[in-house]
Amino acid sequence: MRKSALNITARTVVVILLAAASIASSTVFFVGSAQTLKAHPKESHLRNIRQLTRGGTNAEAYFSADGKKLIFQSTRDPYKCDQIFSMNSDGSNLRLVSTGKGRTTCSYFTPDGKRIIYASTHLGSPDCPPAADRSAGYAWGLYKDFDIFSAKPDGTDMKRLTNTVGYDAEGTISPDGKKIVFTSTRDGDIELYEMNMDGSSQRRLTSELGYDGGAFYSQDNQWIVWRANRPKTAEEVKSYKDLLARDLVMPAKMEIMIMKADGTQKKQLTFNGAANFAPYFLPNGKQIIFASDVNNKAQGIPNFDLYVMSRDGSGLQQITFDEGFDAFPMFNNDGKKLVWASSRNGAKEGDINIFIADWAD
Repeated sequence: MRKSALNITARTVVVILLAAASIASSTVFFVGSAQTLKAHPKESHLRNIRQLTRGGTNAEAYFSADGKKLIFQSTRDPYKCDQIFSMNSDGSNLRLVSTGKGRTTCSYFTPDGKRIIYASTHLGSPDCPPAADRSAGYAWGLYKDFDIFSAKPDGTDMKRLTNTVGYDAEGTISPDGKKIVFTSTRDGDIELYEMNMDGSSQRRLTSELGYDGGAFYSQDNQWIVWRANRPKTAEEVKSYKDLLARDLVMPAKMEIMIMKADGTQKKQLTFNGAANFAPYFLPNGKQIIFASDVNNKAQGIPNFDLYVMSRDGSGLQQITFDEGFDAFPMFNNDGKKLVWASSRNGAKEGDINIFIADWAD
């Protein structure tokens, strides 16, 4: 992919990071069989790479507990901003499961497969919210109309789980199906919270100034891994607070953090000053996979790759090497499959697609 395309791709897809009418019947789309691609010579952990989507901006694809389905967000015609779709893990049976209104993000299956969650702005307006103000630099919009909803896997029986003033999004579910961890601005900063599956007992988990988000539970339900920004200098604090007052945050510097699921024993794992995000525990519980531009930031090239490190932050190993964007990784429960979003093999500039591969440990 040409270097000029990389800049468009990275800017387009990072928005995805943030980044009550029910559907009477789901819209179904049909795609052909998944296309198999050759891995980069250095991508020794990836075997049998298959491209599951073709065209548009697709990201944050997450497995159902049985590994048979994926749920993800996508901007594609006729929708002007992200909506939630599901499909089989081979790319077949693609269907819209959100309302088709507003902007959506951060979808997830419950462990029993009977419901899904995602965030949406559709109650605020059926239209896409305006693009974030980037007059002061690249920033994400923290849309106040985002709330988290639960629905059946076909999108029906929608129930609202959050109802506070401010941004509520980035929700994921504990493997035991008891808790949802999510990000909210309800208390004046961008913090992590937890709640029960029905939206009850909402409780704050983080309290340090700065962005906290993109959290996932470990497979034993005992730990949470997430991305965080910690402004340190007076200038950084002022810039952060000024942006937050305008419902914005700049994602250029994010570090990976870990804590117990109750919010105790917080620890920073990366210290590289890069844009580290989308962390996920490997099923072995001993390692974390995440996306970062750590090896490309100095060159000013918007190139993100996947990395694995031990849960104490040691043993960093680069996993993807394709020129462009690789992010939002998730393993199925037995650790044999990896799904992620990538700009590789894009039909046009700005395309981000969903890929799945066999994992070679």
